[in-house]
Amino acid sequence: MSDLLARHRAVMPSWLALYYETPIEIVSGKGNRVVDADGNTYLDFFAGIATNMLGYDVAEVREAVETQLARGVAHTSTLYLLRGQVELAEKIARLSGIPDARVFFTNSGTEANETALLLATHARGTDQVLAMRNSYHGRSYGTTAVTGNRGWKNSSLSPLNVHYLHGTDRDRPAFAKLSDAEYVDACVADLRDVLATATASGVACLIAEPVQGVGGIATAPDGLFAAYKEVLDEQGILFVSDEVQTGWGRTGSSFWGIGGHGVAPDMMSFAKGLGNGFAIGGVVARGDLMDALPANGLATFGGNPVATAAANATLDYVLDHDLQANAARMGSLLLERLSPLERLPAVGAVRGRGLMLAVDMVDPGSGAPDPELAAAVLERTRELGLLVGKGGLHGHTLRMAPPLTLCAEEALEGAGILVEAVTSVGGSAV
Repeated sequence: MSDLLARHRAVMPSWLALYYETPIEIVSGKGNRVVDADGNTYLDFFAGIATNMLGYDVAEVREAVETQLARGVAHTSTLYLLRGQVELAEKIARLSGIPDARVFFTNSGTEANETALLLATHARGTDQVLAMRNSYHGRSYGTTAVTGNRGWKNSSLSPLNVHYLHGTDRDRPAFAKLSDAEYVDACVADLRDVLATATASGVACLIAEPVQGVGGIATAPDGLFAAYKEVLDEQGILFVSDEVQTGWGRTGSSFWGIGGHGVAPDMMSFAKGLGNGFAIGGVVARGDLMDALPANGLATFGGNPVATAAANATLDYVLDHDLQANAARMGSLLLERLSPLERLPAVGAVRGRGLMLAVDMVDPGSGAPDPELAAAVLERTRELGLLVGKGGLHGHTLRMAPPLTLCAEEALEGAGILVEAVTSVGGSAV
């Protein structure tokens, strides 16, 4: 493993982060467990950043991919009819709830959000965009511009004129004592002030994650996006829901994350879990928005035959097994087992929606975010046989996004390991 790590460091960018003091190579998987090159087995509570949505070695997905490969056609491009792509688009359009929906496929969430921004800025004839503080929308030039998390912004240069809104910063001194309703009112007042003072006439869109994944599973209060949309509609400003991490029932309460907020967006971006590990993303939008682009367009690899075979099988599995309901059940069970951690001085908060969960690690004395403590817990969970992620604005949040196929026994096992890791590193037992 040390040889592979040295080779990695010799040819890969220094900013391409690896988890753990001794990084691991995952070589096989089955169900919701993976095995590393040293033969260690782990229960996976991060799923390749919410991407291996059904877990590993799922027969239905594997067989769909093998059938397509057996035909000898892995690629043709969108210049030709692609039956699997059309079938997948029909399903997503139907599930989206967007009227007269059209679907365009990409290879990733970053590309999907770039497409959404292109559609919105063209439709409105302006480069002005609203985004959320603490957000993450991708690593490209345009998506970095609308990312509101300094840890993921490599440049101040931007193709867009971006203004950031409040929504997940309830812990800030200005808002800490407000109720949910008062906080929503304050955020809406700020939105109106931004539109009245900071923007020129005409704004393209608001792009927002229903739950901020990289931002630490941070969620706006219920009702905020509905209140925002009332203001946006007054000026014809479009609303883009970034569902890259929240789609396909992961939040439990609705199939798309934004459904939990009672909002019908103009377009949604998606990616990650749809292919259960195969690269696929896209945008579903109102037909008038999608069809309005005046120049030619295609996707060389977006929605290719192999990826759409995997995605069709994955989406069918999610629907046939009602994994949205399972996400709600398992998420509630995990929150029940993890919530007592909040009694520890080293834990600032435990929160979650469905199978998107987080534990904030803080300095026991000051209560300040403690990324070093989070890193220590991350190491300890690996030692105990559990994989989790890390994120948040300050890097102090433990992130969990297990496969939607998680069962009760696995949920209890993972919660037990996490509780042991946090208590052993962060303080006395709960």
